[in-house]
Amino acid sequence: MDLGIRGKHALVGGGSSGIGRSCAELLLREGCSVTIVSRGEDKLRAAVAELKAATGSAPHSVAADLATAAGVMAAFESATGKLGPVSILVNNTGGPKPGTFDALTDEDWAKAFELNLMSTVRMSRFAVEGMKVAGWGRIVNIMSVSVKQPIDGLMLSNSLRLGVVGFAKTLANELGRYGITVNTVGPGYTATDRLEQLAGINAAKENISTEKVIERWAGDVPVGRMGKPEEVAAAVVFLASQHAAYITGSIIAVDGGRVRSAL
Repeated sequence: MDLGIRGKHALVGGGSSGIGRSCAELLLREGCSVTIVSRGEDKLRAAVAELKAATGSAPHSVAADLATAAGVMAAFESATGKLGPVSILVNNTGGPKPGTFDALTDEDWAKAFELNLMSTVRMSRFAVEGMKVAGWGRIVNIMSVSVKQPIDGLMLSNSLRLGVVGFAKTLANELGRYGITVNTVGPGYTATDRLEQLAGINAAKENISTEKVIERWAGDVPVGRMGKPEEVAAAVVFLASQHAAYITGSIIAVDGGRVRSAL
């Protein structure tokens, strides 16, 4: 299926690894020009080489901290200076510090606010201007299935990611008349470094192996396994396509059926 986005410029946050890297690969395969943003220069260089080997096209890369206003500005200045206005924005950052309510400080809350909510707000602000001029745009936020079913021990993620959903729904209502859609993807248990980190924390608390924790989590999923980054990326890229023009303000869970609610 031709997704109709050949030649579009896509900016992908967290594009050096995991779900973000998979999004970048699929977008390159669809003929998009792609900018990937991440904090680590070494990981970016490795990702650029791997993506070029896999797709034949090298993305533009920017080392920047998207949890800061300066980092977002630097990312967009570099991206647009190199490849022109951003038509597809994939908002994706790392998850905030895990922990229960009594283990979190004001500083933890402030960092999570900047990392998850304000990064999405700032990135969207920069992208929307060019999208309005073009009369076309796609904003896809990669959050977590916790926006539909909170996950124990992830107080910050459960709270701040829901803020992004409220922002995205409101923004979708405001931008629909410009041909711009705004949607959110909620990955479930997906085989990424973040999952390994969370499994390790749980394993240490329970004095069991990380593998045992992951096996138990997989048992909670109707399809009986962890998700793959490329499976989440497929949903993201479809939402970025011409075919998804009538989908906006939605939350799409990519979780193997883990969320049990009907809606």
